[in-house]
Amino acid sequence: MSRIKGVSLFANVGIAETYMQTQGIEIVVANELMQKRVAFYKELYPSCDMVQGDITDDEIFNSILAKAQQHKCDFLIATPPCQGMSLAGKMREDDPRNSLIKYAVKMVQKLQPSNVLIENVPKVLNTYLVHKKKKIKITDFIKSELEPLGYIINPVVVDAANYGTPQSRKRAIYLISKLQKWLPPQKQKKITVREAIGDLPSLESGQSSNIEYHYAKKHNERHISFLRHTPTGKSALHNKVHYPKKEDGTRIKGYDTTYKRIEWDKPSPTITMANGSVSSQNNVHPGRRLEDGTYSDARVLTLKEIFILSGLPDRWQPPKWAKENLIREVIGEGVPPKLVEALLSVMPKKIFV
Repeated sequence: MSRIKGVSLFANVGIAETYMQTQGIEIVVANELMQKRVAFYKELYPSCDMVQGDITDDEIFNSILAKAQQHKCDFLIATPPCQGMSLAGKMREDDPRNSLIKYAVKMVQKLQPSNVLIENVPKVLNTYLVHKKKKIKITDFIKSELEPLGYIINPVVVDAANYGTPQSRKRAIYLISKLQKWLPPQKQKKITVREAIGDLPSLESGQSSNIEYHYAKKHNERHISFLRHTPTGKSALHNKVHYPKKEDGTRIKGYDTTYKRIEWDKPSPTITMANGSVSSQNNVHPGRRLEDGTYSDARVLTLKEIFILSGLPDRWQPPKWAKENLIREVIGEGVPPKLVEALLSVMPKKIFV
């Protein structure tokens, strides 16, 4: 099978690229701003031509374009930063990161690949940017810029849990093609947390196993104490006695998703960049009820558990130099690769007669 060559913008460390080759796509040019992520990407994809730098800089943009043209790239994926639109962020419409999508569109205009996939949070569909001194919805901007070139733009919202990922993660995807309307694939059976990680050894705070990357973060005793008394699927905030307290004993308040154990028999909730913190969203292991009425695994998910719940293959290996916080961060910001694989499996193809 002949491979389609592609370019990846805002590439992070290449999580989205994990299974692309199974669909006949080889990313040969990539761009990422942050130095550690660039080094991470290069270790995972040493043959890819990586351009480090700010895509809003003309020199960087033109370098990416020249390399993509040289390689005759006919596919483009762009995953611009979404913190300006994300529910986990401040959701400011004037956040300059919201306008980075302009550079993905500009690259499409210059390169004109047959197929384009632009990924973001669902709120992008109702977010505005400033173009020619006027506010315009991002979707309308994309259509106004690309439809005159013959592109068919299909904005959809999909959940990674419907496409082979044991994690509920809703994403807005612009499926863009010059060939025909690109439709999302049929949904697959959902995979639960129990099916995905239920066979991994139980671990308490600070413990390790003989499975690589399956070791537990060390938590403070106050966190451990109230998490032990928190049932599966519940937040410690609702415990009657063993609830989260400050060092002075004051009760901690927060959202129901904080200090919360995830559930066994559903896909995992969205894994965020803050997945190493018990006080952030839905980060605590489901646990198992013990004979004394407390619950095991009073801790956040291990790296191995996060790899599995994100849909990464058993063989996936981060660089040995990468610190745990960096690994947690890039996976929390990554696009579930099984979702990308499913979308590419129904990508319009050129027909050669």
